[in-house]
Amino acid sequence: QLQASGGGLVQAGGSLRLSCAASGLSFSTYRMSWFRQAPGKEREFVARLSSNGGSTQYRESVKGRFTISRDNAKKMVYLQLDSLKPEDTAVYYCAADRRPWVIDLTPALVASWGQGTLVTVSS
Repeated sequence: QLQASGGGLVQAGGSLRLSCAASGLSFSTYRMSWFRQAPGKEREFVARLSSNGGSTQYRESVKGRFTISRDNAKKMVYLQLDSLKPEDTAVYYCAADRRPWVIDLTPALVASWGQGTLVTVSS
């Protein structure tokens, strides 16, 4: 089970830190991903992190602004959002899987979605 938190209302240029708590899985063996879904749009990939934290991947539009990290001891994954833009407004979700790193995790492949957290960026 995954539950995201930390969303809120922030002005453009501001920052937020999202958290995702995992339970019921061997967290340290899962790669973790963040997705988001803006109003009226499809869910999209944002960032992912390997099980040991050594590899990361970001969608182009968030590179240099967002940072994904994890704490395996606490079974938590984080997404630091900096330099936020209005187009970052969305519900953010975390996901876990154990596919090889070279395999993209698309929304259609996610077995189940936990509760997301809403990020609203005002201009």
